[in-house]
Amino acid sequence: MIIKQAEFVKSAVYEKDYPEELSNIEFAFVGRSNVGKSSLINSITRRGKLARISKTPGRTQLINYFIINNEFFLVDLPGYGFAKVPKAMKAEWGQTMERYLASKRKKLVFVLLDIRRVPTAEDMDMLHWLDHFDIPFKIIFTKMDKVSNNEKFKCLKAIRTKLEFHNEDVFFHSSLKDTGRDEILDYIEEILNEEKIQQEGN
Repeated sequence: MIIKQAEFVKSAVYEKDYPEELSNIEFAFVGRSNVGKSSLINSITRRGKLARISKTPGRTQLINYFIINNEFFLVDLPGYGFAKVPKAMKAEWGQTMERYLASKRKKLVFVLLDIRRVPTAEDMDMLHWLDHFDIPFKIIFTKMDKVSNNEKFKCLKAIRTKLEFHNEDVFFHSSLKDTGRDEILDYIEEILNEEKIQQEGN
């Protein structure tokens, strides 16, 4: 897939404020604070400042919508698991995210996990939640530039103590080197094509 156009549309908290749904499925990104959601969106779109990146974890507090090629949305969801945020604020962000995930909008969720970290209880809760509600999702391991091939093997072994997966069923991404960018875009294009065929058949 070639991205010719990528623009920020709006931020939202409540469902009534989401942009009008497009005919295509939308792709949402979720993960712990500072896992690299904004960096991934900027890497995918090749727009360095499309999604705002902060060195302070927990900065994304709203649902941010980006329109791609005037065809579909990328959706940046609030990060979770940042310890220094007051409990009331964390609960509010959680509700913002849960409202979106529970909405009837047609979506595929990319769950971002830091390759260097064993999934936390919150990561596992998110995966179980998506599974329970039959929301399609794919895992993307981020920050691949931070580990060598040998370290990658060790990290994956540790992660597999918590999570079962095959390497061919997940993505590996580095926003620094753009590793995995093409694979993620090819997958998005594949899903969009499947949706198109399904809609034409109805």
